[in-house]
Amino acid sequence: MTFPRQNSFPFAARPLTTGPAFASPGEGTAHPESLGDLPEWNLADLYPAHDAPELAADMARAATDAAAFEDRYKGKLEEMATRSGAELADALKEMEALDDLMGRIASYAGLFYAGDTTDPVRQKFYGDAQDKLTAASTHLIFFTLELNRIPDDVLDGAAKDPGLAHYRPWLDDIRKARPYQLEDRIEQLFHEKSVTGSSAWNRLFDETMAGLRFDVDGKEQALEPTLTLLQDPDGATRKAAAEALGKTFRENLSTFTLITNTLAKDKEISDRWRGFEDIADSRHLSNRVEREVVDALVEAVRAAYPDLSHRYYAMKAKWFGTDVIDYWDRNAPLPSADSRKIPWEEARALVLEAYGRFSPKMAGIADDFFSKGWIDAPARPGKAPGAFAHPTVPSAHPYVLLNYQGRTRDVMTLAHELGHGVHQVLAAPNGALMAPTPLTLAETASVFGEMLTFKELLATAETPERRKILLAGKVEDMLNTVVRQIAFYSFERKVHAARREGELTSEAICDLWMSVQGESLGPAIRFGDGYETFWTYIPHFIHSPFYVYAYAFGDCLVNSLYAVYEGAEDGFQDKYFAMLSAGGTKHHSELLAPFGLDASDPAFWSKGLSVISGFIDELERLED
Repeated sequence: MTFPRQNSFPFAARPLTTGPAFASPGEGTAHPESLGDLPEWNLADLYPAHDAPELAADMARAATDAAAFEDRYKGKLEEMATRSGAELADALKEMEALDDLMGRIASYAGLFYAGDTTDPVRQKFYGDAQDKLTAASTHLIFFTLELNRIPDDVLDGAAKDPGLAHYRPWLDDIRKARPYQLEDRIEQLFHEKSVTGSSAWNRLFDETMAGLRFDVDGKEQALEPTLTLLQDPDGATRKAAAEALGKTFRENLSTFTLITNTLAKDKEISDRWRGFEDIADSRHLSNRVEREVVDALVEAVRAAYPDLSHRYYAMKAKWFGTDVIDYWDRNAPLPSADSRKIPWEEARALVLEAYGRFSPKMAGIADDFFSKGWIDAPARPGKAPGAFAHPTVPSAHPYVLLNYQGRTRDVMTLAHELGHGVHQVLAAPNGALMAPTPLTLAETASVFGEMLTFKELLATAETPERRKILLAGKVEDMLNTVVRQIAFYSFERKVHAARREGELTSEAICDLWMSVQGESLGPAIRFGDGYETFWTYIPHFIHSPFYVYAYAFGDCLVNSLYAVYEGAEDGFQDKYFAMLSAGGTKHHSELLAPFGLDASDPAFWSKGLSVISGFIDELERLED
């Protein structure tokens, strides 16, 4: 069902992995004083402050206009479509304006809250904003439901009007949800109850996670810096950080188990009422991707585990002089790695140069994020962990959140999120209804931006050892993005399937977690006490069930796309920008066709996975 956006949290985020979520192999803990001045975003382009009169006025206007919209159009859409496509187009324009207005409020609330999720003022503001937006948008629920009840022949006739034809991609999209929509009053109940249901449990997870502290050798710290220690050059420090994570996760296991059980049951109820057959079908629908395509991706990646993750981690164990490495060493720096911190201005220059080599247009859009205050980079207590790019609304611009600590991985994260940002800027002219991109395609520009930046780094590698370090880092990133995310997807499927048979104990969920770890990581990784709890901190399981396969989809897609770019003649950039500019107006098959790619072809996934395998081949050759 397509409703105005309510959850203003991340549009697109870096994939979380077990181990250092946003860290780079070969780097140590960063010290802020070595990084230069890190930018903090300026949210004034949305609203001057959380208590600004402009925000209060817009909140009141959203409630009033939404109620008026319902009074004006409810029960009349089919009659309007029969009479005039232009009349229905005018209603859609009003709806789009309301979506933009309410999206602006929701975006500000989410970004303000992300700045410090432990601050009571921000917590209250965020909760109150969600309540008010939910109440206002209740008046709009009828619109897509009623549009979907218009007979196809009537809507087809109305869409001959140029104004309504503009919205045809959006109309086609919402009609895909038609088999799963419920009677209006039930939809309204589901919508209103979300504030005290799934949204409340999401918030509990966020605030609990932000408040956790981990005792590492007598020093208490938050999640992000503790995860970063898993890449410390000192093995004893990595072990201490891993044990601290496991200890605190275990102490809070009952809370995370309750959250997981509740949200899995909530999803099962919704899926059952709507008639979805498979536990992930609702995600596939929102991603505009066929179940068969996702199944082919999953099967291809699982079949490739031995050639990818198993082979790489066995090689890494040999670099450490052993046959097996502990789980806390999975993303450890190589023995010869350089732990130099990369200052912010150097990171900025590197990414913009990589983008600029591909296209000055791409670099110009990315530079706006730096020069106009669209990035929040420092790691602060209470700040949302990790990284994301939030598109906000077409009438404004995207924002990027980072926790920059000066590692090579942080530079790659910057490149990733700026790729999202460029995509969001290019898609914005489609308007509030058609700018949003399905998750599977939303990762295209981000992973492509990473690849451009990695190739820039690789081209400047001065020695074979430096090249080895860079290749190892890229392989570990790709394994985290492809192998790990498919393992996460397999874990989610097991959890949701088991929950349908009854409530799960903490130990049962831990067992399901461990059941996918050995399969995906291979025999060269040794698991110890505490690791069984590491499922608890992955927010994608909570906020967006089955989100994670989109990362593998995007990475494999970009690997194939980049191969086309490297062999392409002039014109690739134009086709690439046309793909990003399409936003949510085209299916993945239409977007990939100009590049000669087809995600429904099993060979497509093999081609993408072969890029990872090729990097591992090169690492093996460097060892000879």
